[in-house]
Amino acid sequence: MQYRVVDWTWAYDNAGNIPRSEAWPSAWVEPARAARDAFVDGDRARLELAYGSDPRQRFDLFYPKGSPAGLVVFVHGGFWMALDKSFWSHLAKGPLAHGYAVAIPSYPLAPEVRIADITTSVGQAVVAAASMVPGPIRLIGHSAGGQLVTRMISQTTPLPGELHDRIAGTLSISGLHDLRPLMNIARNATLKIDAGEAKSESPALLEPLPGSRLICWAGARETSEFLRQNALLGNIWRGLGIETDVVEEPDRHHFNILDGLVDPDHALTRALFSM
Repeated sequence: MQYRVVDWTWAYDNAGNIPRSEAWPSAWVEPARAARDAFVDGDRARLELAYGSDPRQRFDLFYPKGSPAGLVVFVHGGFWMALDKSFWSHLAKGPLAHGYAVAIPSYPLAPEVRIADITTSVGQAVVAAASMVPGPIRLIGHSAGGQLVTRMISQTTPLPGELHDRIAGTLSISGLHDLRPLMNIARNATLKIDAGEAKSESPALLEPLPGSRLICWAGARETSEFLRQNALLGNIWRGLGIETDVVEEPDRHHFNILDGLVDPDHALTRALFSM
C-alpha cells in the first residue's frame, strides 16, 4: 500500500492524535516538583547550575546514593520552542537507582534562537555536567531532545573529542531525526527551519561518530511520522557501521512513553544501561 502525507502539520501533531492529551504537560508538573523536593531534602540535588550566559542555560544535577557510577543527561522536547527542565525531575529516579547522577538542562528556545544554536547550547550543558561527574556518560533525549542528543554523537558534534570517548550510549525517545519534513508544518513559522539548517542539523543526514551506540525508542501509538522518524535513524546509522536498535513499545504514545524512566526495572531504563 502506498503512503503519502497529505497534512504534515497533523502528522506531527501529538496533542491532536492522543486522546485526553490536554492532561499533558501539566501531568508532569507535580511528580517533577515532588521528586525535586525529595532530592533537595536528601541533599542529593544541585539546582540552577549555569552553563552559559543566557538565563535558560541552566541545569539541575541529581545525585545517587553514594559515589556516581557515571552521568546521565536528559534533554527535553517541546519542538525546540517550549518547556524547560522543571517538568522532568522525576524521570531521574530510574537512572539514579542504577547509581548514575542525572543532569537535566534547559536551553534557549525558538524563535529567539535557531536549532543550530540549541545544539550548541546542549553541547555546552553536557560539557558542564561532565566536568562535575566522572565516568561514562549516557544521553537521553525526547522528541526534539532526540534530535539534540543524536547530534552530540554525529560527525559535526559540538562536543570535544575527549568527551565523546566517555559516551557509552545514546537513547533517542520519539526522536525527530530528519528535519526536512518539519519545513512543511505550521510550527515552522516559529522554527524557521530552511533547507540549509535541515541538512546540517538532521542526524539522519549526518554520519555518526565511530564507536557510537544508539537506541531509537518510540511508543507504538505514536503518529506514523514519529514511528518513521524513530526507525529511520537506527536503520541509516546501522548501515554506517554503528551498533543500533529500534524499539516500538506497545500501548505507549508520545507523552506516556517517558513513564518508564521512573522505574529502574522498566525495559526503557534497562535499555539505557544495556549499551
